[in-house]
Amino acid sequence: MIFPIGDDQVVGGARPYVSYAFIGLNVLIFLGQFFMHMSQGDQWLGQFFMEYGAVPARVMTGDGTLSLLTSMFLHGGWMHLIGNMLFLWVFADNIEATIGSIAFLLYYLLGGLAGSMAHILTDTASMTPGIGASGAIAAVLGTYLVLYPKSRIKMIIIFLGSVFYIPALLFLLFWIGQQLLSGVGSLAGGEAGGVAWWAHIGGFAFGVLAGLIIKLVFPPRELNTVTQARSIARR
Repeated sequence: MIFPIGDDQVVGGARPYVSYAFIGLNVLIFLGQFFMHMSQGDQWLGQFFMEYGAVPARVMTGDGTLSLLTSMFLHGGWMHLIGNMLFLWVFADNIEATIGSIAFLLYYLLGGLAGSMAHILTDTASMTPGIGASGAIAAVLGTYLVLYPKSRIKMIIIFLGSVFYIPALLFLLFWIGQQLLSGVGSLAGGEAGGVAWWAHIGGFAFGVLAGLIIKLVFPPRELNTVTQARSIARR
């Protein structure tokens, strides 16, 4: 399996305190959920997800609208959590550095809402709760594509321990291409596999639009690449 584990960092800007706070909050909520599940069983977990996950049929009737927010901090398992938090760790800090922590807080929540609504609108009668931070994280990816397409993403092949770099433009276009293929397939009657593909697509679309606006409002920041670091060291 191949995962991103790092990227080029921007010079200066806001410290990613909100990004780290979101990671910590997601982990703490999951740990609480995990231990309650262990003590109360599967029935409790199912009821918990129905109450705090975004159930399309309920949201469309105006019931459970708060779940659009709470669902962004719930995860279905360790791999679901780790995968989302890894992407948040790698990509969110550059966005927060660019727009500032307060703006990033609002931006992240709006991205999550956009992802949730895109998922809900694909099946408004569904009683299956949607959970996870994927919509908000997809928004981060969309914005990253617009702001930092020339950044290098550090990748690792888990079982081999090999590390290599790939341009952000290539990585993110490949990622959204996968989501689009799977999302269209799910609409055509294909198997979604328990993944809210359209939450990813909706969040990413929001992120691209937000990125275009950010480029107009905020001054671009330079990436702190290895080449730049060596150049600074020689001065």
